[in-house]
Amino acid sequence: MPLSSLNRASLVDQVIAQLHTLIESGEWPVGSRIPTEAELVDQFGTGRNTIREATRALGHAGMLESRQGDGTYVRACSDLGTVLLRRLQRSSLVEALEVRNSLEREAARFAASRHTSDDLAAIRSALDAQRADLFGGDQDVLVEADICFHRSIVTAAHNSVLTDLYDHFTDALRASIAEAISPSAGAGVRIEEHVAIVDAIATGDADSAERAAILHLAHSLQAVEASGMTDASGDSHVTDRARTIDASETSFQHSG
Repeated sequence: MPLSSLNRASLVDQVIAQLHTLIESGEWPVGSRIPTEAELVDQFGTGRNTIREATRALGHAGMLESRQGDGTYVRACSDLGTVLLRRLQRSSLVEALEVRNSLEREAARFAASRHTSDDLAAIRSALDAQRADLFGGDQDVLVEADICFHRSIVTAAHNSVLTDLYDHFTDALRASIAEAISPSAGAGVRIEEHVAIVDAIATGDADSAERAAILHLAHSLQAVEASGMTDASGDSHVTDRARTIDASETSFQHSG
């Protein structure tokens, strides 16, 4: 996006505002490295100290992260993201996963009731891409494919608040996602569970979509527990939680 000219009155505040816009608009996506300090000086037409103060302020706010010898990266795309990241730093992995899983469960239910034909096409396209990447050997590609699939369902739920929350939780939980979908954790089985979710959404069956999501999430939690990832206290409680979700799945089946 073009950068507007700056008044001298409050250069730092103006630079902060424009950097914030670049991040929030997605022009600088979460995880990307922003231009170097010298490049920003040229783009904004201001001094190094101004750029340094502006990026430092966004660093303190949690939107940017400076990595020694590597550059500065986007850490969160909004004020909401920075608040959630700070809160997640004080939470256990299990607590964070439970919330993310709750969002996915509700998204599947809403998507079944609200999806459009374009939404369904995007969901199926994401599933096909994930299936193609399954045994390609590139774990980063597999993680992105899994995130893309679940986010396509969240998008189909047509709830902007749900979408924002899900995106921020996902960014904070990429490591656990990698463990949950690795081939050694039974990623092929996860694909079939994804198929079940998509089939339920396609038929507009909200109850079945929720049930399929619950079963999938239970297995994902078990995969994380099996990987040895633990919460902040060093204790792992994922297995008990997975059993609880499995019990919920069983009760749904009996009631259906």
